[in-house]
Amino acid sequence: MANRVDVLLGAQWGDEGKGKVVDVIAPGYQVIARFQGGPNAGHTLIFNGKKHVLHTIPSGVFRPGTWNLVGNGVVIDPVILMREIDALKAAGVDVTTRLLISRRAHMILPTHRALDAASEASKGNEKIGSTLKGIGPTYMDKTGRNGFRVGDLERSDRDNRYAALVKKHEHLLSLYSTTIAWKEAEKEWQDAASRLRDLRIVDSEHWLDERLRAGDRVLAEGAQGTLLDIDFGTYPFVTSSSTISAGACTGLGIGPGSIGKVIGIFKAYSTRVGSGPFPTELMDATGEHIRQAGREFGSTTGRPRRCGWLDLPALRYAVMINGVTELAMMKADVLCGMDRVKLCNSYRVNGIVTDRVPYDLSTGVEPVYETMPGWGDISSELPPALNAYVEHIERAVGVPVRIVSTGPDRAQTLLREGVGAAH
Repeated sequence: MANRVDVLLGAQWGDEGKGKVVDVIAPGYQVIARFQGGPNAGHTLIFNGKKHVLHTIPSGVFRPGTWNLVGNGVVIDPVILMREIDALKAAGVDVTTRLLISRRAHMILPTHRALDAASEASKGNEKIGSTLKGIGPTYMDKTGRNGFRVGDLERSDRDNRYAALVKKHEHLLSLYSTTIAWKEAEKEWQDAASRLRDLRIVDSEHWLDERLRAGDRVLAEGAQGTLLDIDFGTYPFVTSSSTISAGACTGLGIGPGSIGKVIGIFKAYSTRVGSGPFPTELMDATGEHIRQAGREFGSTTGRPRRCGWLDLPALRYAVMINGVTELAMMKADVLCGMDRVKLCNSYRVNGIVTDRVPYDLSTGVEPVYETMPGWGDISSELPPALNAYVEHIERAVGVPVRIVSTGPDRAQTLLREGVGAAH
């Protein structure tokens, strides 16, 4: 019988620390597979005192002998991918020997980036906070059935397909009042696309099925977070793909019965980048303290992240939507030294207290907090106050917290009871 696929994903608004957890548990898997998103992802890994940021390549790349698959649900900018590969090679990691790219993955063209910038500029005060990487327009072409896929690089009519899509984009760009220059980026894109064609391109759904039948363990790695999901996130302030566990099925070509564990990653507090509702946001000195202590600046964009207390209704919602079986809590160390910490246990919506996430989080939603004792430095075990904080979360969401991260380095990770057997 074929093995099942475990899924690891963000349970908040992204930036939860997924890359570190993948790196920590990767030795238990033979394949790490990205299933959605694009270079707007920024998965940060720190070990041996060195920081690495991955945008497209799965986070198992630093573990020898691990296959890293970029699945069909991912959108790829070849320029960013090649820069990432070159940076890894400079760091002594020859990623090309264990990197595979799905033929069905769609490609981000320079005109996609131009359309993203023009669209965002046209929104004025209604901006959604796009990373301007061309992600949204690429997914729009995918669903509009005229996208350009990695497999098209192997076709004899590749140039015609590319030119036809560019012509469509030029027409769309002419409709905007803002002029976005893009042609100077075309040569670099073509050169990078030619290099991409030399990588190992596979029919990923068949390749993955063969690996599972051969007994390999597969970890599906998500990008962004549940609350940015195109269907279940804080629409329209969301990303353009399915960030939830169901997205692993469509983003890799596996059936629902193939899903095993679902590991949700969350921070000990909450953050968000860009526009959109954020009930527990702190617009005061405490919020700024968390931002500075947690170095909460986007690894892809550099933008300062909005910071706030942990939102348990939102976390409970993520557990429900994804079928999360276990959790990993990141950045517990950032709250060290605070006399008191708060958690949002419920919302007051139009005067009614509820623990459900409403259809619209942007108006009339007031967090209802509980205050708990803070904790000091974390060494080899959880301080009693932090352990009480974790147990409170477990009771609220009904899922065990198996991993607690106590710092950015790979080694700064505490495994709670049962996690050793799980991984």
